[in-house]
Amino acid sequence: MKIRPRTRVPEHGDNQRGSNLTRINLGKVFRAESTNYLLLLGTTLFLVLFGLVMVLSSSSVDSYLEDAGFYGGLFRQGIFAVLGIPLMLVISRLPVTFWKRVAWPALAVSCFFQCLVIFTPLGVTVAGNTNWLSIGGVQFQPSEAIKVALVIWLGVILAQKQDKLDDWRHVYIPVFGVGGGSVMLVMIGGDLGTVIIMAGILFGALFFAGVRLRMLALPLGIGVVAGGLLAISSENRMTRILSFAVDGCDELNGTISAACWQPLHGTWALANGGVFGAGLGNSKAKWSWLPAADNDYIFAIIGEELGLIGAVVVLLMFVLLAFAFIRIMRGTANMQIKVTTSAVMVWIIGQALVNIGVVLGVLPVLGVPLPLISAGGTALLTTLAAIGVVLSFARSDHNLAEEPTSRAAAPARPAPAVPTRLAPAPGAPKRGSTR
Repeated sequence: MKIRPRTRVPEHGDNQRGSNLTRINLGKVFRAESTNYLLLLGTTLFLVLFGLVMVLSSSSVDSYLEDAGFYGGLFRQGIFAVLGIPLMLVISRLPVTFWKRVAWPALAVSCFFQCLVIFTPLGVTVAGNTNWLSIGGVQFQPSEAIKVALVIWLGVILAQKQDKLDDWRHVYIPVFGVGGGSVMLVMIGGDLGTVIIMAGILFGALFFAGVRLRMLALPLGIGVVAGGLLAISSENRMTRILSFAVDGCDELNGTISAACWQPLHGTWALANGGVFGAGLGNSKAKWSWLPAADNDYIFAIIGEELGLIGAVVVLLMFVLLAFAFIRIMRGTANMQIKVTTSAVMVWIIGQALVNIGVVLGVLPVLGVPLPLISAGGTALLTTLAAIGVVLSFARSDHNLAEEPTSRAAAPARPAPAVPTRLAPAPGAPKRGSTR
């Protein structure tokens, strides 16, 4: 007699188990990000969108005079924002181990492009600084790419040396030998503002890595001397510094010196704004009175159009950005994450303070943009890329913190039932016997 095999009918419990597995898998895909991740991402997006609005307002007159229409500046900056935000989100999905692999190649490639700027005819000089590279009609600043590579490289190298940071050889040779060499390449191009920010990145990373302050005294002194030599090497740069430190920028006999034109009109723009501002789009300084209104002096246009309230909101947003960085640093025990995050924080917050200090007249004109707000495609792309690296750290730490919890909370699977041997029925033949 032919025996038909029994077909197992799925039970209700099997369907429920399958739906639970599906739910768990979807939960991993759509897992909620950490508070630190959302805080940093939200603040960054707000500053970028706010920057687009202010670039439109501050650049509309100059853009029209350049036959690009009133919206030409917005279109240019908007293209880089549309490219930069997805780039930041893609970078935020990369694991920490990825940055260990690309740290050295990224720094080498960015320094190679900076060498093309200063040692080949491809370099372009703007306002006395040779800091631009022109390839195929496209101009960009390799020094901005060096910043991104430098913060990643510092995190990797100081994490490897974290047990040897008391030995000056393990600090001076890699950090000031390799990292200082990349800063030197930018210094040769004459961009004092960028050099100051990059030097701040180096010292900030060492400080947050736990290097003793007395070990930083000697390189700090050498850096101050080198910065002074760079300042006096340019007549234009020296004139601006002396007009700020010695002569002061005051209008005498109805005439304004070239070195004082920008600081004075920036101050008058802020004064014209008062507490509540002249209204968005109603700036007078942007009508060819204030050079670099959409770039280095965009904070003056913010103060004029949105008043003291708008200026304070911008300051608070950068404070909130710094708070997000600090939360990520305090929430990790990984030296690489801590150092790179601190370096990015010193870069962005320090550059913002320098830019605002220049507009307020607290510092001499150095020519650094306001991060995430000023016009400038290379600066926006690299800043968003650096923030994307920190976002990837926030995700990695959050996922590692959730894994033990999720495993402990998952219900234990019941052990599979072990089939028992049944006694043969009466009269059944024994195994191995025949009838």
